[in-house]
Amino acid sequence: MTPDTLARLEAARAAKRPVALLTRLTDGAQLLHPGDDVPAPLAEAAQAALAADAARSAEHEGATWFVHPHNPPLRLVVVGAVHIAQALVPMAAAIGYAVTVVDPRRAFATEERLGDRVAISTDWPDEAMAALAPDARTAVVTLTHDPKLDDPALEVALRSPAFYVGSLGSRRTHAKRLARLAEAGLTEAELARIHAPVGLDIGAVTAAEIAVSILAQVVAVRRGAGKAAS
Repeated sequence: MTPDTLARLEAARAAKRPVALLTRLTDGAQLLHPGDDVPAPLAEAAQAALAADAARSAEHEGATWFVHPHNPPLRLVVVGAVHIAQALVPMAAAIGYAVTVVDPRRAFATEERLGDRVAISTDWPDEAMAALAPDARTAVVTLTHDPKLDDPALEVALRSPAFYVGSLGSRRTHAKRLARLAEAGLTEAELARIHAPVGLDIGAVTAAEIAVSILAQVVAVRRGAGKAAS
């Protein structure tokens, strides 16, 4: 890898921009997508590798290219250090998510309750979310049932590129939530992004079961299964 290619790859990583490194196996020539003038068939292969988060090979003009995606890390931001979060954190970490739990209630947001596989923020949710800057590789779940905590986080998340936004609560609770958020200036399109009641409808009852349903829905949305029914 040339110093220039390495520098541009590192810059993309630092900026959390998805980029694919394409290497021609016959001579080691390399291209970055996006960035370089990549032929259309290889650009399509690069986009597919980034979407699948998996390397692949591609043929172009009689040569084989190895396509290696470099995506930003998958992240899960959980607002509310509640019992469901205690179950959700290790599950999400186990499948490759970097998890941050946001809760200004310091008695709840502790490593003793949440474990050592999570980052903890005790900032107010809107401030924490602004600092975390959700991107297209970020899922956001609010679990507190407290509008003072959930709503500010949702306002930031729904205006971000986060690929998933979910919120705990009954349909009646969610209707009230939508009214508040609309009054705060969110559009119908933004409000329609919320998965609520959160999680796949698997008849979950316990905190651990609800955590399973949430994580399953996050995976379904990320993998293109659409907005599964709650």
